[in-house]
Amino acid sequence: MDFINAIILLLNYIIVPALSYGSQLALGAIFVTLIYGILRFANFATGDMMSFGTMFAVLLTWYFQSLGISLGVLPTALLTIPFAIIMMILYMLIVDKLVFRYYRIKKSPPVQLAMVSIGVLFVTQAIVRIIIGPFDRRFFDGERFILKANEFKEMTGLNEGLSIKSTQVITIVITVIVVSMLFWFLNKTRTGKSMRAYSDNEDLALLSGIDPNRVVMITWVIAGALATIGGVLYGLDKSFKPFVYFNNMLPIFAAAIVGGIGNPFGAFLGGYVIAFAEIFITYAYKKFFMYLLPESLEPDSLMQLLSTDYKFAVSFSILVIVLLFRPTGIFKGKVL
Repeated sequence: MDFINAIILLLNYIIVPALSYGSQLALGAIFVTLIYGILRFANFATGDMMSFGTMFAVLLTWYFQSLGISLGVLPTALLTIPFAIIMMILYMLIVDKLVFRYYRIKKSPPVQLAMVSIGVLFVTQAIVRIIIGPFDRRFFDGERFILKANEFKEMTGLNEGLSIKSTQVITIVITVIVVSMLFWFLNKTRTGKSMRAYSDNEDLALLSGIDPNRVVMITWVIAGALATIGGVLYGLDKSFKPFVYFNNMLPIFAAAIVGGIGNPFGAFLGGYVIAFAEIFITYAYKKFFMYLLPESLEPDSLMQLLSTDYKFAVSFSILVIVLLFRPTGIFKGKVL
């Protein structure tokens, strides 16, 4: 019985949260890897672009709620995602036309484009803060829990309860659907194959009649959808605060690089690697070992390797280790 309680403890505080958080990081990491694989630069504005798309979802959610429109047990924000995606795509296409296109035509080096993206980051962050403010915004409604800890205890008779939030299940399900559709698009459709060809060899793709402007536009469209969906799911699960999205840039980049930057499947898996690493290393295992060890060996300390305040240090450490020992990532990078 104690062993089962220990397993439920891990499920409740590590496995389920890491799957949800990993899904959110995975969408952001695929955004990064698409931009890098096709447009050939590291877009440091990723977190704030996720924030920009989520901002519209928050505003539209409040508007829908004021009209009495809802999805019942599901969050109203799910209704707003298509509209927020459209606004995000328009913003990205405008930024590309006014900023990135100029440097792309000049064949500027990737480092210069990366520096330009930092400028876009600060402009985007400023726009979001001016429109919605820098404060914590909650926009979740509907049924909060699919399974509550007390209910689980009553059903099983265990000491530990398992609670599963609806946002966690929604995040995992939507991520699987979105990523499956993306992989199908990239591997099975003519447009997707054109994007992969352009990523592999730009000159050869141009000789084959592939329109680079169309490839760039579709890349931003897909990236806009990924950024918005990932940002909304993160905001529903936690809350919306612009600066938090900026902070998420490090784990997102770490996920993309760990998986092999330029490789969407690697970025997808990299999101879960980073999420599980962060949560495993910052979790306090005292109660877990109390279930497994005899009373005489029970630990006095929290049995925590790192405080949760240092969870980003985990992402940074993994990033450095991968860059030092396997720069191509778990999977070979640049294989769109």
